[in-house]
Amino acid sequence: MNYYIETTLNTDFESAVEKTKAALSEQGFGVLSEIDIHEKLKAKLDVDFRKYKILGACNPPNAYKALQQENKIGTMLPCNVIVQDLGDGKTEVAAVDPVASMIAVENDKLAPIAEEIKSLLEKAIKAL
Repeated sequence: MNYYIETTLNTDFESAVEKTKAALSEQGFGVLSEIDIHEKLKAKLDVDFRKYKILGACNPPNAYKALQQENKIGTMLPCNVIVQDLGDGKTEVAAVDPVASMIAVENDKLAPIAEEIKSLLEKAIKAL
């Protein structure tokens, strides 16, 4: 089982980030955090790494449902979505598969919530 949902776009990195945020928004996700890995690795290790961002996406209604069922599920929130420059005008977008993540949590009440979130993330990725 893959632990992610992904697609490759024929577009530049910055456009891919904006398109990804818009697609997530269309499915009810907000981006709570944005980590620029390229920038952080340069600052902390003085290394050059490809353009790579981690977007922390949250679907509030489903996050609330999950928190009601499992009080420590916040350790797995928000859903991470990455955007990385592959070079030659190609950019990859990948999102965590919440169903795969939930395998580690022994709570059957989370399964339908994870399926719903996965469906929304798949729709967002497919819309790109």
